[in-house]
Amino acid sequence: MGLIRVDPIELNDPPIFAMEEKVRLRKMIRNDGTFPGKDIGVTLAKKGEIGYVVSIGTYLQSYYIYGVHFLESNLVIGCRSKELESVTEEEI
Repeated sequence: MGLIRVDPIELNDPPIFAMEEKVRLRKMIRNDGTFPGKDIGVTLAKKGEIGYVVSIGTYLQSYYIYGVHFLESNLVIGCRSKELESVTEEEI
């Protein structure tokens, strides 16, 4: 039997990112079948793309899902907190 990795329940704490916060993608996001109108496996956003948080929802009563509007692709993509990092004005 293998070990099962259990992520901590994020909903026990407030969201890490705020509405309208500028964020950068830490990894490439591909369609896992949950993004309508795009084939499974298609790249939706690339590592390093900049976007703004436009919604904050939850998934499986465990995780925050941040709806991020990525400017380059003009797509709103649901991301987990581990896929994002905050962008400060000094970094631009």
